[in-house]
Amino acid sequence: MTDTAYDRIRVVVVDDHAVMRAGVIALLADEPTIEIVGEASDGREGVDLVERLAPDVALLDLRMPVLDGVAATTEIVALPTATRVLILTTYDTDVEIERAVEAGAVGYLLKDTTREQLADAIRSAARGQTVLAPKVAERLVARMRRPQPVALTARERDVLRAVADGLSNAEIGRRLVIGEATVKTHLLRVFAKLDVSDRTRAVVVALERGLLARS
Repeated sequence: MTDTAYDRIRVVVVDDHAVMRAGVIALLADEPTIEIVGEASDGREGVDLVERLAPDVALLDLRMPVLDGVAATTEIVALPTATRVLILTTYDTDVEIERAVEAGAVGYLLKDTTREQLADAIRSAARGQTVLAPKVAERLVARMRRPQPVALTARERDVLRAVADGLSNAEIGRRLVIGEATVKTHLLRVFAKLDVSDRTRAVVVALERGLLARS
């Protein structure tokens, strides 16, 4: 990859909207450290362009014909070019963000990004640093803080229902035709999933969350 401390960062712009491509290119025209070396109008053209030119950064739209931004990202990061992918899009849903990051994009920007922010993001992406628009970062943090739904296996629910019925481990084992040690193992897993430390609390939490409802 280019030594970004001394040489210009070579960038390709991939977007199916000609006006948007032209706008991005115009925004970056006066950046002394950035050089636009090519442009493409769909994901397939973008991948072929990256393979041919081996730029430092590929600036990709997310929703494009032929090959969308996620699929194009997947193919680009698999190339031996070491090109970093930076998504520039109008979409900021959790699903879109996750798909792009999972595909290998090092950054995710929205199209209300300023010229200075875009140029800084390209320089950071060229160094392999993660770049997220503030709105995107906020969404990811909020998602991480959001309590995730707990799923108990069918057997774990059976064991917990038996606990709710007041049965001992030995009695639960006889009811479910499993060993007492297996009952204890299931209970320990339930405790970990529900973040509790005793049988009574496990039943209370499970009932509060509707985890013991029979299908």
